[in-house]
Amino acid sequence: MYPDESLQGIVEPEHPWWQECSGDDYKRGRLVWAFLPHVDQNPCTLVPVERGEDPTQHKEIKARIEPLDIRTVIRYPRLPVAALPQRENEIRTVYLAKKRPALIICRGGPAISASLTKNRAKWQTNPTVIVAPYYGVDPGTRRGGFNPEFVERVRLCEYPHFMWDQLPIQGSTKESIMRLDQMQPVGRSRDSIEFTNYCLSDSALLILDEWLEWLFAGTLGGKTLVDGGTENEKPKLYEIRDVLLSFS
Repeated sequence: MYPDESLQGIVEPEHPWWQECSGDDYKRGRLVWAFLPHVDQNPCTLVPVERGEDPTQHKEIKARIEPLDIRTVIRYPRLPVAALPQRENEIRTVYLAKKRPALIICRGGPAISASLTKNRAKWQTNPTVIVAPYYGVDPGTRRGGFNPEFVERVRLCEYPHFMWDQLPIQGSTKESIMRLDQMQPVGRSRDSIEFTNYCLSDSALLILDEWLEWLFAGTLGGKTLVDGGTENEKPKLYEIRDVLLSFS
Protein backbone atom coordinates (compact mmCIF):
# COMPACT_ATOMS: atom_id res chain seq x y z
CA MET A 1 0.00 0.00 0.00
CA TYR A 2 1.35 3.40 -0.94
CA PRO A 3 1.20 6.25 1.59
CA ASP A 4 -1.36 8.95 0.82
CA GLU A 5 1.39 11.55 0.63
CA SER A 6 3.05 10.09 -2.46
CA LEU A 7 2.61 10.29 -6.22
CA GLN A 8 1.51 6.66 -6.41
CA GLY A 9 -0.82 7.02 -3.43
CA ILE A 10 -2.72 9.75 -5.24
CA VAL A 11 -2.86 7.86 -8.56
CA GLU A 12 -3.73 4.40 -7.23
CA PRO A 13 -7.30 4.90 -6.00
CA GLU A 14 -8.33 5.27 -9.67
CA HIS A 15 -5.51 3.57 -11.59
CA PRO A 16 -2.89 0.96 -10.64
CA TRP A 17 0.73 2.09 -10.69
CA TRP A 18 2.26 -1.34 -11.40
CA GLN A 19 0.62 -4.18 -13.28
CA GLU A 20 1.63 -7.75 -13.96
CA CYS A 21 3.11 -8.69 -17.33
CA SER A 22 4.98 -11.64 -18.81
CA GLY A 23 7.26 -12.59 -21.67
CA ASP A 24 10.57 -11.16 -22.84
CA ASP A 25 9.32 -7.80 -24.00
CA TYR A 26 11.79 -4.92 -23.80
CA LYS A 27 8.93 -2.47 -23.68
CA ARG A 28 9.02 0.94 -22.10
CA GLY A 29 8.08 0.80 -18.43
CA ARG A 30 9.18 -2.82 -17.88
CA LEU A 31 10.79 -3.48 -14.50
CA VAL A 32 14.02 -5.48 -14.90
CA TRP A 33 17.20 -6.49 -13.11
CA ALA A 34 20.65 -5.63 -14.50
CA PHE A 35 24.23 -5.23 -13.35
CA LEU A 36 24.62 -1.46 -13.39
CA PRO A 37 27.68 0.62 -12.51
CA HIS A 38 27.54 3.20 -9.79
CA VAL A 39 28.64 6.35 -11.58
CA ASP A 40 31.24 7.99 -9.35
CA GLN A 41 32.34 11.55 -9.88
CA ASN A 42 35.75 10.25 -10.96
CA PRO A 43 36.12 6.79 -12.51
CA CYS A 44 39.18 4.55 -12.43
CA THR A 45 41.06 2.89 -15.26
CA LEU A 46 42.53 -0.60 -15.64
CA VAL A 47 46.17 -0.50 -16.70
CA PRO A 48 47.86 -3.71 -17.97
CA VAL A 49 51.28 -4.23 -16.38
CA GLU A 50 52.49 -7.57 -17.72
CA ARG A 51 51.41 -11.05 -18.67
CA GLY A 52 50.46 -13.61 -16.04
CA GLU A 53 52.66 -16.14 -14.27
CA ASP A 54 53.25 -18.02 -17.52
CA PRO A 55 54.65 -15.51 -20.05
CA THR A 56 53.98 -17.88 -22.94
CA GLN A 57 50.19 -17.69 -22.59
CA HIS A 58 48.13 -14.60 -23.31
CA LYS A 59 44.87 -15.25 -21.45
CA GLU A 60 45.93 -13.80 -18.11
CA ILE A 61 47.49 -10.51 -17.18
CA LYS A 62 48.63 -8.53 -14.19
CA ALA A 63 47.05 -5.10 -14.00
CA ARG A 64 46.62 -2.19 -11.64
CA ILE A 65 43.71 0.17 -11.08
CA GLU A 66 44.44 3.89 -11.17
CA PRO A 67 42.35 7.07 -10.79
CA LEU A 68 41.22 8.54 -14.09
CA ASP A 69 40.48 12.12 -15.05
CA ILE A 70 39.78 13.78 -18.38
CA ARG A 71 43.35 15.12 -18.59
CA THR A 72 44.87 11.63 -18.41
CA VAL A 73 47.35 10.88 -21.19
CA ILE A 74 46.70 7.44 -22.64
CA ARG A 75 49.78 5.27 -22.25
CA TYR A 76 49.92 2.00 -24.12
CA PRO A 77 51.33 -1.18 -22.51
CA ARG A 78 54.94 -1.97 -23.30
CA LEU A 79 53.99 -5.35 -24.72
CA PRO A 80 50.76 -6.50 -26.38
CA VAL A 81 48.41 -8.51 -24.17
CA ALA A 82 45.89 -10.60 -26.08
CA ALA A 83 43.69 -10.97 -22.99
CA LEU A 84 43.18 -7.21 -22.85
CA PRO A 85 43.68 -5.63 -26.26
CA GLN A 86 44.00 -1.88 -26.37
CA ARG A 87 43.04 0.10 -29.42
CA GLU A 88 44.21 3.56 -30.34
CA ASN A 89 42.77 6.34 -28.16
CA GLU A 90 40.85 3.84 -25.99
CA ILE A 91 41.15 2.93 -22.31
CA ARG A 92 39.24 0.63 -19.97
CA THR A 93 37.30 2.25 -17.16
CA VAL A 94 36.46 0.54 -13.87
CA TYR A 95 33.28 1.09 -11.85
CA LEU A 96 31.63 -0.58 -8.91
CA ALA A 97 28.56 -2.42 -10.19
CA LYS A 98 25.60 -4.07 -8.52
CA LYS A 99 22.63 -6.11 -9.68
CA ARG A 100 19.85 -3.55 -9.33
CA PRO A 101 16.22 -3.15 -10.26
CA ALA A 102 15.85 -0.78 -13.18
CA LEU A 103 13.11 0.64 -15.37
CA ILE A 104 13.27 0.49 -19.15
CA ILE A 105 12.88 4.12 -20.24
CA CYS A 106 13.45 3.47 -23.96
CA ARG A 107 13.54 0.17 -25.84
CA GLY A 108 15.94 1.52 -28.47
CA GLY A 109 15.42 1.85 -32.18
CA PRO A 110 14.35 -0.68 -34.83
CA ALA A 111 16.60 -3.47 -36.10
CA ILE A 112 19.29 -2.48 -38.62
CA SER A 113 19.35 -4.25 -41.99
CA ALA A 114 22.03 -6.96 -42.15
CA SER A 115 23.28 -5.49 -45.43
CA LEU A 116 24.33 -2.35 -43.54
CA THR A 117 26.22 -4.22 -40.81
CA LYS A 118 27.96 -6.94 -42.83
CA ASN A 119 31.69 -7.16 -42.07
CA ARG A 120 31.40 -4.38 -39.50
CA ALA A 121 32.17 -4.42 -35.78
CA LYS A 122 29.11 -5.59 -33.84
CA TRP A 123 29.43 -2.88 -31.19
CA GLN A 124 28.55 -0.27 -33.80
CA THR A 125 24.92 -1.40 -34.09
CA ASN A 126 24.25 -3.93 -31.33
CA PRO A 127 20.79 -3.12 -29.89
CA THR A 128 20.51 -1.57 -26.43
CA VAL A 129 17.78 -0.31 -24.14
CA ILE A 130 17.99 2.77 -21.91
CA VAL A 131 17.30 2.03 -18.24
CA ALA A 132 17.15 4.07 -15.05
CA PRO A 133 18.47 2.33 -11.89
CA TYR A 134 16.66 2.06 -8.56
CA TYR A 135 18.59 2.51 -5.31
CA GLY A 136 17.27 0.94 -2.14
CA VAL A 137 16.28 3.22 0.74
CA ASP A 138 17.73 1.40 3.71
CA PRO A 139 19.29 3.45 6.54
CA GLY A 140 20.67 0.23 8.02
CA THR A 141 23.18 -0.44 5.24
CA ARG A 142 26.92 -0.23 5.80
CA ARG A 143 27.16 2.89 3.62
CA GLY A 144 24.54 4.64 5.73
CA GLY A 145 21.64 4.80 3.30
CA PHE A 146 19.78 7.96 2.32
CA ASN A 147 18.98 10.82 4.67
CA PRO A 148 15.33 10.28 5.77
CA GLU A 149 14.55 13.97 5.24
CA PHE A 150 15.90 13.73 1.70
CA VAL A 151 13.79 10.60 1.07
CA GLU A 152 10.69 12.45 2.23
CA ARG A 153 11.42 15.31 -0.16
CA VAL A 154 11.86 12.85 -3.02
CA ARG A 155 8.55 11.16 -2.12
CA LEU A 156 6.86 14.56 -2.33
CA CYS A 157 8.20 15.00 -5.91
CA GLU A 158 10.57 17.86 -5.14
CA TYR A 159 13.36 16.89 -7.56
CA PRO A 160 13.10 16.05 -11.28
CA HIS A 161 16.03 13.59 -11.25
CA PHE A 162 14.85 11.45 -8.29
CA MET A 163 11.59 9.47 -8.17
CA TRP A 164 10.40 7.57 -5.07
CA ASP A 165 8.62 4.20 -5.28
CA GLN A 166 7.83 0.89 -3.56
CA LEU A 167 8.78 -1.88 -5.98
CA PRO A 168 6.49 -4.93 -6.23
CA ILE A 169 9.35 -7.46 -6.26
CA GLN A 170 11.26 -9.60 -3.82
CA GLY A 171 14.89 -8.70 -3.16
CA SER A 172 14.41 -4.94 -3.05
CA THR A 173 14.06 -2.69 -0.02
CA LYS A 174 10.64 -1.47 1.06
CA GLU A 175 11.32 1.93 -0.49
CA SER A 176 13.42 2.72 -3.55
CA ILE A 177 14.57 5.82 -5.39
CA MET A 178 14.95 5.84 -9.17
CA ARG A 179 17.82 8.00 -10.40
CA LEU A 180 16.77 9.44 -13.73
CA ASP A 181 20.07 11.31 -13.95
CA GLN A 182 21.80 7.93 -14.23
CA MET A 183 19.95 6.59 -17.25
CA GLN A 184 22.31 4.34 -19.15
CA PRO A 185 22.40 1.82 -22.01
CA VAL A 186 22.24 -1.93 -21.37
CA GLY A 187 22.60 -4.61 -24.03
CA ARG A 188 19.26 -5.92 -25.28
CA SER A 189 20.18 -9.46 -24.36
CA ARG A 190 19.05 -12.12 -21.89
CA ASP A 191 22.67 -12.19 -20.69
CA SER A 192 22.39 -8.53 -19.68
CA ILE A 193 18.79 -8.17 -18.50
CA GLU A 194 16.56 -10.27 -16.25
CA PHE A 195 12.84 -9.57 -16.58
CA THR A 196 10.45 -9.24 -13.67
CA ASN A 197 6.73 -9.89 -13.99
CA TYR A 198 5.84 -6.21 -13.57
CA CYS A 199 5.61 -3.09 -15.69
CA LEU A 200 4.17 0.39 -15.27
CA SER A 201 0.51 0.81 -16.10
CA ASP A 202 -0.58 3.05 -18.98
CA SER A 203 -1.56 5.76 -16.49
CA ALA A 204 1.82 5.58 -14.79
CA LEU A 205 3.57 5.82 -18.18
CA LEU A 206 1.69 9.03 -18.98
CA ILE A 207 2.94 10.55 -15.74
CA LEU A 208 6.45 9.26 -16.42
CA ASP A 209 6.39 11.06 -19.79
CA GLU A 210 5.48 14.30 -18.02
CA TRP A 211 8.22 13.67 -15.47
CA LEU A 212 10.82 13.20 -18.24
CA GLU A 213 9.72 16.46 -19.84
CA TRP A 214 10.24 18.10 -16.45
CA LEU A 215 13.75 16.60 -16.27
CA PHE A 216 14.81 17.28 -19.86
CA ALA A 217 13.12 20.61 -20.59
CA GLY A 218 12.67 22.01 -17.09
CA THR A 219 8.96 22.55 -17.71
CA LEU A 220 6.02 21.04 -15.90
CA GLY A 221 3.24 22.46 -18.01
CA GLY A 222 2.13 25.18 -15.56
CA LYS A 223 -0.77 27.52 -16.17
CA THR A 224 -0.87 29.19 -19.56
CA LEU A 225 -3.62 31.38 -21.01
CA VAL A 226 -4.91 30.99 -24.57
CA ASP A 227 -7.11 33.24 -26.72
CA GLY A 228 -10.36 33.99 -24.97
CA GLY A 229 -8.78 33.80 -21.52
CA THR A 230 -9.47 30.09 -20.92
CA GLU A 231 -6.86 28.05 -19.14
CA ASN A 232 -5.07 25.14 -20.80
CA GLU A 233 -5.43 21.78 -19.12
CA LYS A 234 -2.52 21.15 -16.77
CA PRO A 235 -0.61 17.85 -16.76
CA LYS A 236 -1.55 15.46 -13.99
CA LEU A 237 1.94 15.57 -12.50
CA TYR A 238 1.70 19.36 -12.11
CA GLU A 239 -1.44 19.03 -10.01
CA ILE A 240 -0.17 16.06 -7.99
CA ARG A 241 3.12 17.78 -7.19
CA ASP A 242 1.24 20.89 -6.11
CA VAL A 243 -0.73 18.81 -3.60
CA LEU A 244 2.29 16.88 -2.30
CA LEU A 245 4.51 19.91 -1.79
CA SER A 246 1.82 21.46 0.38
CA PHE A 247 2.70 18.77 2.97
CA SER A 248 6.37 19.77 3.13
